[in-house]
Amino acid sequence: MIPIRTNKTFFPVLYAFEDWYCKAVEIGAIKVLKPIVVVTSHFIEGVETRIEREYEVRRSKNGAPFKSEELLAAAEGADAMLVTLADRMDAEFFKRLSASVKVIATYSVGFDHIDLRAAAERKIAIAYTPGVETDAVADLAMLLLLGASRRAYEAQELVRSGAWKSSGTTTLLGWQPTGKVLGIFGMGHIGQAVARRARGFGMKIHYYNPIRIPEETVGDAVFHADPLDLLRVSAFLSLNAPDSKETHHFLTAKTIQLLPPGAIVVNTARGGLIVDEELIVALQSGHVAAAGLDVYEGEPKLHPGYLALKNTFLLPHIGSATVETRTAMGMLALDNIDAVLNGTAAPSLVTPHTD
Repeated sequence: MIPIRTNKTFFPVLYAFEDWYCKAVEIGAIKVLKPIVVVTSHFIEGVETRIEREYEVRRSKNGAPFKSEELLAAAEGADAMLVTLADRMDAEFFKRLSASVKVIATYSVGFDHIDLRAAAERKIAIAYTPGVETDAVADLAMLLLLGASRRAYEAQELVRSGAWKSSGTTTLLGWQPTGKVLGIFGMGHIGQAVARRARGFGMKIHYYNPIRIPEETVGDAVFHADPLDLLRVSAFLSLNAPDSKETHHFLTAKTIQLLPPGAIVVNTARGGLIVDEELIVALQSGHVAAAGLDVYEGEPKLHPGYLALKNTFLLPHIGSATVETRTAMGMLALDNIDAVLNGTAAPSLVTPHTD
């Protein structure tokens, strides 16, 4: 970084030195040491510009994703890492990670791909990007809700295949959200944003959350202390919880049967919340009328059973994929790296639980 210029009137000698130094930096006569950051992906233009300007960057040579051994090797002597959900960092990874690494910033609001306990034991700060994805993901949840309930995949297929000849009075009848209960499993920032949007469609909001949200925040939304009670009333169900020990495989054959017949299921959170085979059976039987999914267990691979169904509206994990959101995510990740390396308060570090 080039220093703030000294007042020329009061410090002429120091000013002259700074003037020389700044010119030397500009022409490359002096090399300014930059933090070394391992970057595991490529990002939107504005973020890439900042990365190249402010850091000495290490990336995979062929542009392919790092394998674990390659990532460990790249981190030797590095100051920080900028990673994505695709980069799995378990306890063994942290045992072997270079002691030079002070912070790992993940380009995501989720951090279940990182062993937080192991990171805390090594005193490595973990940063994430909460808040900036809220609107984009909530918008996509509504797209999935409407796409699934209005049979958008089948309608597109009819048009694109040339099979559409006329619209009969019973062609592709869907299900209207107006007046229906939307059950929200996980009433964090995104869940609350989904609720605000759904109210615009005349939906009634019910929710489950580990902690009841104050009424001034969620309005007349009905709280369920037991998530199974939420399922029993949810004509529409939106999954907005993290994938944790408590929530993993929440939707099983047993819990799906609690949903009203003909329910619509939407997932923009994590694929691990659903047992795929058992949701597929419910979709085949019609107990679940349709599903809108943006996330999958084991993605980018997904259960092939979904592909064989007409009543699935499927997207490739694009919840945060807007120019505005992806730019904000990258800038926040870099702000976190800068703060940790400079010893200042970082905007969004994960607080690890080490007990």
